[in-house]
Amino acid sequence: MDLKTLQSMLVIGETVAVEFKRCGNGIESDTYETVCSFLNRFGGDLFMGVLDDGTVSGISEKAAPDMVKNFISVVSNPSVFSPTTYLSPEIIKDEAGHVIIHVHVPPSAEVHSYRKIIYDRIDDADVKVTATSQIAAMYLRKQNIYTERKIYPYLTLEDLRLDLLQRIRVMATNNIPGNHPWKDMNDEQLLKSAGLYGFDPATGQQGYNLASVMLLGKDDVILNVVPAYVTDALVRKVNVDRYDDREIVTTNLIESYEQLMAFARKHLPDKFFLEDDQRKSLRDIIAREMLVNTLIHRELTSSFRAKFVIEKDKMYVENANRAVGEGVIRPENLEPNPKNPIIASFFRNIGYSDQLGSGVRNLFKYVKFYSGKEPEFKEGDVFRITVPLNEAYSFDFGHDRLRETVETKIATNETKIATDETKMNTIAIELQLNKKEARILQLIKENPSITQKEIQKATNISMATIKRMLPRLQEKGILLRTGSRRSGKWVIKAEIVKQMDQI
Repeated sequence: MDLKTLQSMLVIGETVAVEFKRCGNGIESDTYETVCSFLNRFGGDLFMGVLDDGTVSGISEKAAPDMVKNFISVVSNPSVFSPTTYLSPEIIKDEAGHVIIHVHVPPSAEVHSYRKIIYDRIDDADVKVTATSQIAAMYLRKQNIYTERKIYPYLTLEDLRLDLLQRIRVMATNNIPGNHPWKDMNDEQLLKSAGLYGFDPATGQQGYNLASVMLLGKDDVILNVVPAYVTDALVRKVNVDRYDDREIVTTNLIESYEQLMAFARKHLPDKFFLEDDQRKSLRDIIAREMLVNTLIHRELTSSFRAKFVIEKDKMYVENANRAVGEGVIRPENLEPNPKNPIIASFFRNIGYSDQLGSGVRNLFKYVKFYSGKEPEFKEGDVFRITVPLNEAYSFDFGHDRLRETVETKIATNETKIATDETKMNTIAIELQLNKKEARILQLIKENPSITQKEIQKATNISMATIKRMLPRLQEKGILLRTGSRRSGKWVIKAEIVKQMDQI
């Protein structure tokens, strides 16, 4: 690792993929817990000889080689690490000559345990995993299989809604002009063509699979095969503690989509919008992309209840997910990954969805016309799409003038974000803080009565990290706490405030 990359990671601080360990008296158990959690999640970079706030304390240059040997012996010892792993620690020096041990931990295809305990990486913390359902989800995430392909050899045509097939043929023919192959197939041929009847080479079983159950299964069959399957549709605009309206959808995916779209049309305004002189329903486009995503890309075997929630200022869908990464997804970093390719292909054939990845692009394109803001996609074990709502906003009201205003606001916001980013970096360097501490200090300067929860909401920094950083800022003499725990406020040292004002 080069020094420039090292310095940038120290400034950014600990994340889901970066961890600092002091290791003043040798390598302690929590270092190996981090290795275990990195292996079980998405991998990461471990730095020994660095404090939690990114300050390089260094380790003894003479002790470093022995620490590397001990590290390798532990991670390759089957009685400590199971299964064992091979890693190559790197001894590096920063510009001040401090010795640091860097270990890059790749994601593993196995689920690992350290001293018979499984650890997972959540935000910037290593968490013990004890619940059976969580452990099962980790094994599922590691498997290079699709649960939709699971064969149920005793299922027959009588377990499926064959009455839907004629409508599906018409939908497929209308969606793809010309002679769609499903048009002239009998029921069994159509099901096999769609991948709903399969063969498992590992077991020798053949029959209808989970995808066929979810797409065309009778309600009682779906309940028997996946008893936790449900989509909970809620409106929370007035009664935010409970709901104003609710619909629990447990039927096949085809009719689930139709019921959820009807729910969206009932509770969302259909604002006037023209595109190329043609009227388009922004409401239908946005609801379609959100609902299709949560229906076809969810992890079907999870007990997590999928939701479609409409609130006054936003709506969102969330569902269990077999994550391949973690973080915010935008069009520029989108890497389409089908979670249930058979189901996704079926939806594309009947016109309920487009090619993989189009949902993200369509939502970023049309949400700004609907509410004046951008949607948010969050990838993780729970996948979530959030779309801002603003009933007073209308893009086509004073179209040209408003478009100019929106574009100006977007440009202004982008400039402000870039300026704020530069300012945070400068504050961090001048006050010898990491980027997270600088951001927290700026928020406190703007609102001395801010709570830890409000800081977490404004920064997306984990609560555990905030609780570590605030006392650290107090220890450095930068920050003071006055008054009671509930009604007190933060006080930044006067000379620090003056220094921040000059930046």
